Amino acid sequence: MGEDTEQLSTEIAATRGNLANHLDELQDKVSPAAIVDRKKAAARDRVGSVRSKVMGSAGGAKDSVTGTVSGAVSGAGGSVSGTASEAAETAKDQFQGSPLAAGVAAFGLGMVIAALVPATRAESRAAVQVKDAVQDHAQPLVEDVKAAAAEVGGQVKDNAAEAVEQVKQTGQDATGRVKDEGTTAVETVRTDTQG
Repeated sequence: MGEDTEQLSTEIAATRGNLANHLDELQDKVSPAAIVDRKKAAARDRVGSVRSKVMGSAGGAKDSVTGTVSGAVSGAGGSVSGTASEAAETAKDQFQGSPLAAGVAAFGLGMVIAALVPATRAESRAAVQVKDAVQDHAQPLVEDVKAAAAEVGGQVKDNAAEAVEQVKQTGQDATGRVKDEGTTAVETVRTDTQG
């Protein structure tokens, strides 16, 4: 019977240990801090995969930029192609690991390329039409904004004048009260000293 009791005590202790381990694991899974950590890690993984899909490797971006620039400016001269290739190599070195800076540099490079390529007649006509349409639609908005600004300015002026008058009146009331209380206090002191 002594051995059975010892064996039961050992089994109970082992069961308690297993139960404590399971409870600790369960607590780790449902604790808010652990949940937040798991969510942050999952978000980092997703952002990393999206970034690698969008940005690609720095070497791939350099090859892509060099090929695009070389093709787009082949009519503008061979020296531009060499310069673009050097710029892409420099951009690779400077912007590796910085997708925002690489995006800004790519945008700037696109603007340079667009400036080198002359606009077509259709693009020029479309630009004039867009400019005219914007002016036609913007004019009523400008008038509305001016009218609203004038109205708001008038309201602010009126409200400021009212506020100044209220402050002035409050100051006068407070001065009168202080004067009355001072007079009352003087009278009280006189009657106390005479009495």
